[in-house]
Amino acid sequence: MRDIIIFDTTLRDGEQSPGVNLNVHEKLQIAKQLAQLGVDAIEAGFPKASPGDFAAVKEIADNVQGPIITALARAVAGDIELAAKAVAGAKRKRIHTFIAASPIHMRYKLRKTPAEVLKMTRNAVRLAASLVSDVEFSAEDATRSDWDFLCEVYAAAIAAGAGTINIPDTVGYTTPVEYSRLIAYILENTPGIEKAVISVHCHDDLGMATANSLAAVMAGATQVECTINGLGERAGNAALEEIVMALATRGDVYQARTNIVTEQIARTSRLVSTLTGVAIQPNKAIVGENAFAHESGIHQDGVLKERSTYEIITPESIGLSQGRLVLGKHSGRHAFRQRLIELGYNLGDADAEKAYERFISLCDRKKTITDRDLEAIVDEQIVQVEEEFALEYLAVTTGSSMVPTATVRVRHGADVLQEAACGDGPVDACYKAIDRVTQIETHLVSYALGAVTGGKDALGEVTVQVRDNGHLYAGRGTSTDVIEASVRAYLQAINKMIQARKSAQPEG
Repeated sequence: MRDIIIFDTTLRDGEQSPGVNLNVHEKLQIAKQLAQLGVDAIEAGFPKASPGDFAAVKEIADNVQGPIITALARAVAGDIELAAKAVAGAKRKRIHTFIAASPIHMRYKLRKTPAEVLKMTRNAVRLAASLVSDVEFSAEDATRSDWDFLCEVYAAAIAAGAGTINIPDTVGYTTPVEYSRLIAYILENTPGIEKAVISVHCHDDLGMATANSLAAVMAGATQVECTINGLGERAGNAALEEIVMALATRGDVYQARTNIVTEQIARTSRLVSTLTGVAIQPNKAIVGENAFAHESGIHQDGVLKERSTYEIITPESIGLSQGRLVLGKHSGRHAFRQRLIELGYNLGDADAEKAYERFISLCDRKKTITDRDLEAIVDEQIVQVEEEFALEYLAVTTGSSMVPTATVRVRHGADVLQEAACGDGPVDACYKAIDRVTQIETHLVSYALGAVTGGKDALGEVTVQVRDNGHLYAGRGTSTDVIEASVRAYLQAINKMIQARKSAQPEG
């Protein structure tokens, strides 16, 4: 069995998804969870992109142990030097530098000749190798590049000090058979290739990112670049959970394995969805809500008799619990904390106490508490946002023949503020009242309502996105009352927006 390196780029390529805007604290939370998941490398960001990206990469490099912490850099000296500073605190660090190699990119984007691209490749990799011992080089848009030129570029990068060679399908253009042939051609025709790790990075524009990545593994690739939930530019990237579980389930075919702790997959998927505000489609492979659901009577009968009739992986293998939480409002804090640990959460005392208070409140409203309910409470709790405005009171009057009216009271520092408003519906009325009480103009981009579990007393989960100066901020709220959940989500998004505004203001 070959060992496949899992290179996670959720915090770099994944954050380039439309509508995703993570702050430094959120990126650090995800990075720590990726370390628990067991990824081999974390691409923490693109330091040159913004001061916020530099700060996030540095924070992760300074505080996350285990994986290689990687910073992306164009084949430009300033990018590479800044990337080196950002990852300086990591015990295991890497600079990932890249330049486009396809005729269309060289001509229209770079406005460089192939000879100039070769020179830039040598200079960039040589500089990176002088700053860190681990360098990765990517030839952007490799699958639309001339194969012989690719071999020349990769040979130059290896000679200059690159230890990993990445062959990206930047625009999701290739097919599994074609990609396999390209990997094989590069392996056969690139001088020094035996000294390098062969990496692949596939996009899902034609829905083949996972298939292409697995085909590359079959052809000899030893590193796969992927993201949680398949996040990424345009249609996204190859999904980590799909790659990992395909290799784990079909080891007989791929003869390859990873270091991923698969029981952490569901937990990681939920965290990324919560912090990015990007919902997971119900029929998403491995981590979708319906991945282990069976509606057909024939399927249900088969699963009841023997799960393997219609399930090729078990829910437990990715960390989904099938049991109920045997805690109630009379349970003590010790039992509650112990259950959190069993579910993979390690909260500080203050956060655990807040989660416990939410749990007790939920027990008063809900007859049966499930592990999924508890996970929803804790996931909301760990989204640490400074509460500029905190909900104190909410009252809504609505009906089929009356104008919906909402009264909202919030705490703002030492002050308690209250406003009322009418709207097209109860949620609209609440949001208008919040706009009045906060005196902040927002543009609601998206609103999504779902149920964490089934039943009349199900815990409702609301995710919203608001736009401010071109940036999107996600908020999430949970409650058995969907109006309350909606208000919590909206206030969280507004608080994130205020926090970002403060961070952007110059000091002094």
